[in-house]
Amino acid sequence: MSDYRSLDAQYFMPAFSRTMMIRRGKGCTVWDDDGKEYLDLVAGIAVCSTGHCHDHVVSAICRQAHELIHCSNLYYVPGQAEFAERLAKLTQLSTIFCSNSGAEANDAALKLARLATKRNEAVAFTHGFHGRTIGSLAVTHKPAIREPFGPLEPKCSFVEYGDLDGLRATVNSSTAAVLLEPIQGEAGVIIPPEGFIEGVREICDEKGALLIADEVQTGMGRTGTWLAMHQTKVMPDIVSLAKGIGSGFPMGAIAARDGLAFKKSEHGSTFAGGPLAMAAAMATIDVIEPILPGIAAKGERFASKLAKWNPRVRGLMIGISVGEQCPRVQSRCAELGVLVNCAGDGNLRLVPPLIISDAEIDRAAGVVNEVLTEVLN
Repeated sequence: MSDYRSLDAQYFMPAFSRTMMIRRGKGCTVWDDDGKEYLDLVAGIAVCSTGHCHDHVVSAICRQAHELIHCSNLYYVPGQAEFAERLAKLTQLSTIFCSNSGAEANDAALKLARLATKRNEAVAFTHGFHGRTIGSLAVTHKPAIREPFGPLEPKCSFVEYGDLDGLRATVNSSTAAVLLEPIQGEAGVIIPPEGFIEGVREICDEKGALLIADEVQTGMGRTGTWLAMHQTKVMPDIVSLAKGIGSGFPMGAIAARDGLAFKKSEHGSTFAGGPLAMAAAMATIDVIEPILPGIAAKGERFASKLAKWNPRVRGLMIGISVGEQCPRVQSRCAELGVLVNCAGDGNLRLVPPLIISDAEIDRAAGVVNEVLTEVLN
């Protein structure tokens, strides 16, 4: 085995902080390069929705790889039309365009909004995260990752998450779109106040701006419905998706309401919506469909087991305020065989595979309870 740590230090740009290599995964379990086993509540940051290496997904990718790996969008792509139809029906929207990531999906959503409104500015929310490409970074709030790359386009104003009065005062005749996470994921599973999302829709309608729902983390069943927006009375104009859409195969997509679509040559991508991505996505939907009705109950089980810590829970998206001790909690949980993640502002985030069993929930919650008691008391 190569000395990957030395090679990484010498040749790979040091953009990430990491302490272990995940060598293998199956279901909700992963193993590191020393063979240690972990129950994975990170799931590639809400990516491995069907667990690691689900047989149905693996088989679909392998079958397609034997037939055609790539052909480009110069031609009709196997499975692409069928996937578009299926995703449109699941999201209750009309048209689909594929991308390679969530950041690219948000870039596409912004482009489509600017085309449709003939406006060129955006409004987003404090602590929101929409990606790291130049376009998606412009609407991502965290100054430490945004400001070194300015000036950025589109011009974006930020409003406190939950502040409808501030939003109404900020959206104007130059605003093409308001970007909204139905639940803020990177911020630590922050759930908006009651009526907030409905208020955002109302303001967008008043001001002629489009509403873009960033469901990169909340979508594809993560919160117990195909979209978190389906738990509100609001239908967005555009939805961005990625993460759990392909069970770990890198892809994303936007879904838009009737009347919103790129025309010829207004957008494109060499790799997006390729044959392997379509096979992975269709197989992922196959797996999620029958388990979707039970996801809310799994979240409730986590909420009950972790009640002492006042968790914020929507389906299998769980956040707990820990504070500056969060890195210690993350490290200690790993020592005890459970992988968790520190999101923003000292918030512990649990986003396990949607296939997690009751027994695995109980085991995971037991370790998290033990560590939080040890560290915080």
